[in-house]
Amino acid sequence: MKKMKIGALIVALLAVILFSMWKQLQQFAESPLAIGQETLFTLPAGTGREGLEKLLTEQQVITRGQWLPWLFYLEPALASFKAGTYRFMPGMKVREMLALLASGKEAQFPLRFVEGSRLRDWMEILRTAPYLKHTLEGKTPQDVAESLGLKDKNNPEGWFYPDTYLHTAGMSDKAILQRAHQRMEKMVNDVWQGRDEGLPYQTADELLIMASLIEKETAVSDERPLVASVFINRLRAGMKLQTDPTVIYGMGDSYSGVITRSALEAASPYNTYVIAGLPPTPIAMPGKASLEAAAHPAKTDYLYFVADGKGGHTFTTNLNDHNRAVKEYRSTQAAAGKEKHEQ
Repeated sequence: MKKMKIGALIVALLAVILFSMWKQLQQFAESPLAIGQETLFTLPAGTGREGLEKLLTEQQVITRGQWLPWLFYLEPALASFKAGTYRFMPGMKVREMLALLASGKEAQFPLRFVEGSRLRDWMEILRTAPYLKHTLEGKTPQDVAESLGLKDKNNPEGWFYPDTYLHTAGMSDKAILQRAHQRMEKMVNDVWQGRDEGLPYQTADELLIMASLIEKETAVSDERPLVASVFINRLRAGMKLQTDPTVIYGMGDSYSGVITRSALEAASPYNTYVIAGLPPTPIAMPGKASLEAAAHPAKTDYLYFVADGKGGHTFTTNLNDHNRAVKEYRSTQAAAGKEKHEQ
C-alpha cells in the first residue's frame, strides 16, 4: 500500500511537472517576438532545427530559444520550415513566425517603374535594388535584348510595361524585365487589335513608338488623344513631327537640359525636325493611356501644340495661331521668372 502511495505521488508530481512545462511551452509559443520594428530574416537553404534556433537567438528575434526543440516535438508541422527571406512584424507571436517559415511565403519587395521612364532608368533602379540578383549590370540595350530573347529588337526601348513589380529575395533582374516585357507585348497586341481604322501605322511597333511620343509630350490625361491627333494629322499631311522629346532621346548623355541649335539640325535618326515620319524605336515606356490614345486619337484639325505655362498645352490648326500661342507662353514664362526673381 505504501509503495502504491509513493508511486501515485511520483505520477502526480510528474504530471504537475509536465503540465507546468506544457504551460511554459504554450506561453513561449504565444509570446511576441523580441523585435521592436519590422525585421527581414533570411533562412539559408539546408538550415536544420538547431541552425534555426541559433539564427533566431543570435539575431535577437526570440528569447528562451531552448523551448524551440520542444515546440517542434509537440507541433511537428511548425518544423517544416523553408529557406528564404521573410518579413517579421512587431507583435508577431513565435507560433505565427514559425507558421510563416513553414508556409514559404517570403517577403516581397516592390520595384516601381513610372510611365515615360527609359530603359536606362530601369537599369539603374534594378542595379540599386536590394535582395535582387543582378545579372544585367553593365549590359547594353542590345545585350539586354539578346538576354531576353528579343532577337528582332536591337534596342528594346519601350517594350517594358511601366508598373510596380514585386519580387522575392534572389529573383533576378532579368526575370523582372521578362515579366514587364510580356505585359507590354500583350498590352500592345490587345490595343493594336482594337485600334481605329485608317491610322497611318504599318505595324504594332509603330503604334508603340507613337504612344511613347505621346507619353513624353503630356501627362494630362485629357490631352493625350489631342496630342495623338496632332501627330496623326502631321503624318497624313507629310509634315515632320518636330517633337523635342525625340531630339532629347537622340542626344543621349550629351543632353544637359537644353536642346541646342546644332542638336535640332543634327542628322540623327531620332531628330524629328530632320527626318520624316516616326523615329526608329520608342523613346520611353508608355502607359496604357498613351497606347489607347495612339490607337484612338481625337478627330481634330490640329497641327500644332505648345505648352501653356499652366501644366497643359494650347492646340492650334495653323502656324499663325501657333506662333501667337508660343509668344503667349514665352510671356507667361518671363513673367513667372520675373516674379520668382523679385521674391
